[in-house]
Amino acid sequence: MLPKLVRDKIPDLIKKSGEKPIIRVASKAEYSNMILQKLSEELLEFHENPSVEEAADIYEVFISILNNWDISFSSVQDFAIEKAESRGGFSQGIILERVENE
Repeated sequence: MLPKLVRDKIPDLIKKSGEKPIIRVASKAEYSNMILQKLSEELLEFHENPSVEEAADIYEVFISILNNWDISFSSVQDFAIEKAESRGGFSQGIILERVENE
């Protein structure tokens, strides 16, 4: 198993199962990289099993990403609303195939 970022209580759960977790705390730079890798991992898991549980994992990682870069959730929400009003959302499933000169 490669080193990977896990939830804070996972080492205790591993201990309770009778195994010994070998852990360390990531440096700030390493954490920044690992939390983005974790998002990719969670997105893949959601792709394989779209569910509330997998969506909650994505949400938890997203919140951690915001906290890592000192971005407030409310500012993201506000900006998303502004962007949706000016550029739209993704609900219509529009695929841009190409752009041609007229």
